[in-house]
Amino acid sequence: MNKRIALFPGSFDPFTRGHEDIVLRGLQMFDEIIIAIGYNSQKSNRYFPIEKMIASINEAFRQYPNITVLTYSELTAELARKHNARFLLRGLRNTTDFEYENSISQVNRQLYDELESVFLITTPQLAWISSSIIREVHKYGGDVSQFLPYKL
Repeated sequence: MNKRIALFPGSFDPFTRGHEDIVLRGLQMFDEIIIAIGYNSQKSNRYFPIEKMIASINEAFRQYPNITVLTYSELTAELARKHNARFLLRGLRNTTDFEYENSISQVNRQLYDELESVFLITTPQLAWISSSIIREVHKYGGDVSQFLPYKL
């Protein structure tokens, strides 16, 4: 039997409780999840250093040997192909997310026809959390610990 490997790509600046929820729910469907922190060409500077995110995400999932974290700066479809991931795991908070993710899903499918996008609707209590909101709160000295599955 082939392992069901899912790639969970994103900039994760930072990785939130909402992201954590999607990964943990994804484990019910997939044998392995690769959290892939991408260098987004549309976002020039990260707020949180990528090394900090790698360490923090690894710490948050230390008890899960079937979750790995890596970085990449290539097409997501190519990364998936290299790691034998046939699924892209994505979370949807609202219809805006759906419109955006649907377009990306179609492109990824053209680039790698065996790649299937799997969308999970965000848990309602976490749907309002976004990385940009967390960055803004943190920038002005607010406590963001309740929004993150690790300590900054």
